[in-house]
Amino acid sequence: MARFILFIILVSILYYLLHFLIKDVPWFRKKMDRGSESEELIQDPYCQTYIPKQSAVKKKIDGRMFYFCNQECLRNYLDKMRKNS
Repeated sequence: MARFILFIILVSILYYLLHFLIKDVPWFRKKMDRGSESEELIQDPYCQTYIPKQSAVKKKIDGRMFYFCNQECLRNYLDKMRKNS
């Protein structure tokens, strides 16, 4: 049992040591930065669903950028706007 606990402690120390050493490596930093960008959520104006901004369907309407969860919501939104005009 004591060996197992010692093993867990050594593995934990090794993990934190490696993480500390590679956090400033350029390829690791890019990977970390990229992950934070995809976390920004934006609300679809048609179905009110929150989606990641990077994967949204983008459409500029009347000089303003809108973000949709898919092409169907974009079409429905445009149809709704035409009917209201």
